[in-house]
Amino acid sequence: MIIDAHQHFWRIDRGDYGWMDDSVAQIRRDILPRDLYPLARAANVGGTVVVQAAPTLAETEFLLQLGDRDPLIRGVVGWLDLTGDVPAQIARLHHPKLRGVRPMLQDISDTDWILRPDVLRGLHQLARSGLRLDALITPRHLRVIEQLARTVPDLSIIIDHCAKPVFDGTDPGEDWRSGMTALAAHPQITCKLSGLANEYGPGWSVQALQPVFDHIAESFGPRRLMWGSDWPVLELAGDYGRWLSVAQGLAAGLSPEEQAGLFGDNATRIYDLG
Repeated sequence: MIIDAHQHFWRIDRGDYGWMDDSVAQIRRDILPRDLYPLARAANVGGTVVVQAAPTLAETEFLLQLGDRDPLIRGVVGWLDLTGDVPAQIARLHHPKLRGVRPMLQDISDTDWILRPDVLRGLHQLARSGLRLDALITPRHLRVIEQLARTVPDLSIIIDHCAKPVFDGTDPGEDWRSGMTALAAHPQITCKLSGLANEYGPGWSVQALQPVFDHIAESFGPRRLMWGSDWPVLELAGDYGRWLSVAQGLAAGLSPEEQAGLFGDNATRIYDLG
């Protein structure tokens, strides 16, 4: 069974999706579990991790309510205010499907924000609670996340979308390579094979994305990688079935056991999905 370790749901009238402007008109509609089911069945996806798309506690509660009703949702990565009373917020959100938290770092202009003393206090509390940090980052954050891993070594950190490499042709760049290698030296950091279709843009393919996959597979090892669709954001660049097929092509050199890890077993273990 395949686990999709990264996808989204939203309901527009909730009103807290500040990023949802005309540039994403193609996906600016209600996206709910009923919309994913046909795609999941066709792809043999038996469970998902749904990830926040708005920086509010109300968004997290909305996703957890979906999780109450829908068995396809195996885990939720939500949002909380890391500068506030983290234990109180965790108590408010208390739910067996809450597996992690994601601050939207790519949208915060201060690259070093996550190293602020008040944020670090919140992250220490997050680690003590057993929750994970999903890191929505770009290459400018690689140095910062490596420092975070040294500062809060008991915090499990999951890199979303391979840290969004910037492509020059098919080359993701030496700064990205060295930064990802440094992150991989910390055993508590794992990486999602997700979001690359959108980052590459038109023409994405196995051949175009193979250099990224080869580097993360060599750096992190197959047991520390998870496949995710990033659907429905994926619809801006392609479709669910094609992205899964390309990801399977990227991983064709792995053993059957390693492929089973990448496409499900690793997510079950890393997120403790049960």
